[in-house]
Amino acid sequence: MGPGAGRRLVGAVCAAVVTAAVLPAGTAWAAGESPYGFDGAAQPIKGAASSLDARQLKAGQSYRDSIKKDGKLYYRVDLDDKKNAYVSVVAVPKPGGKAEYGDGVKVTLQDGSGAQCGYQDSSFESASYSRPITAYAHRTIEPDSSTCQQAGAYYVLVERTSKAVSTPDDWELEIRYVPEPGVKQTGPTELPENWPSSTPAPPAGGPQKRQGGAGFHGATSLRQGEWRADIKPGQTLFYRVPVDWGQQVFASAELGSSPTGATGYVSNALVLSLDNPARGHVDQNTASYDGKPATVALDAQRPVAFENRFSSSSDTNALRFAGWYYLTATLSPEIVKEYGDKPVPLTLRVNVTGTAKPGPAYDGDAGPFKVTDDDRDAAANGASGAEAARNDGMVLVAAAGLGAGTVLLVGLGVWTLAGRRRAAREAVQGGQQGGSHGGPQGGPPQFGPPGAW
Repeated sequence: MGPGAGRRLVGAVCAAVVTAAVLPAGTAWAAGESPYGFDGAAQPIKGAASSLDARQLKAGQSYRDSIKKDGKLYYRVDLDDKKNAYVSVVAVPKPGGKAEYGDGVKVTLQDGSGAQCGYQDSSFESASYSRPITAYAHRTIEPDSSTCQQAGAYYVLVERTSKAVSTPDDWELEIRYVPEPGVKQTGPTELPENWPSSTPAPPAGGPQKRQGGAGFHGATSLRQGEWRADIKPGQTLFYRVPVDWGQQVFASAELGSSPTGATGYVSNALVLSLDNPARGHVDQNTASYDGKPATVALDAQRPVAFENRFSSSSDTNALRFAGWYYLTATLSPEIVKEYGDKPVPLTLRVNVTGTAKPGPAYDGDAGPFKVTDDDRDAAANGASGAEAARNDGMVLVAAAGLGAGTVLLVGLGVWTLAGRRRAAREAVQGGQQGGSHGGPQGGPPQFGPPGAW
């Protein structure tokens, strides 16, 4: 078999594997459809009314459920006494429903005695229209704490709060539990008093087209730059940005002027939100729209650092690890009344500043809480989270079903592709300013010895 035939075989095998094994995530919202692209591999689960009847969540697995108005659901996670644990919930109301300021979802993690380990609540706030919102709860190992530190069964409580006038339809849920390894030696717990809080200059290079995804699983990857998309009324676009230890992410979104010249006023027309790698909420801001250009920017946040988890500030506390940070932009459905149902031009400006630093000395694989060369490749190429996961799994899946000779060809093909991607990445990085997209010399950050941060 010649090299060309081998490459064709590899391509055919990988395409067949992807087609058979992966369900594509949704990429656009339309009337009557779900506004959220769920993980195609999510398993159905039924939350319990009592903690003792709660079904177990497995690490790394996504689940789907639904919750009624003012409902309460319990799930279970079995934890050891070494790892931190994070359980996130994305609440997805039906499109077009009525929501009030205080409507939202609360996620709490409890131990067997009912002690509260951690919680987060998320609501629609001033942008009171239905859209996907997210919250998470965590158990954090702390040397000086005696609460929630033991191994055993823990319970996740998901609560929905709704006003009497809000739409009573069930909300769909996407649930995910991820662990974080403990550290071999605890580093500093005090946050520095001074940190870079000034907003950097807008990224250079001009806008590039990059349409957002419809959910966390299908979020479109970005690096620093100016990104152009179109957003429909009622639609939420999902993006993800790799942010390493010691780096900061700044983001703003701009709605373009009305193509029709209409000038109707829509309050809180655009919502821009930031969520962390465990899908915990960090920050959000809104902008109103009157047919003229309108911009909303996220507040300046501290650099990503392990010691942020010891902060009493909820947004700083959420900037506790490296990895993919998620940006979401939502356009109000009220835009239809003033401007029609056509998409509105949107520009997203992203800055990632600071040089990547060594992370904590984890006692195990950091999992999603790190930034790799493959992550930087995905950010440069605009791959979605789902596409990146498929690429990572291609060789393993193909190896499980093919003979050794063909597996070798698959490995060689992927090795060659990886070399080309690495060369392209290095060429791109060589032309960027500031070196804010990776570790030293474009390589992955090197985790230091115990006690190095």
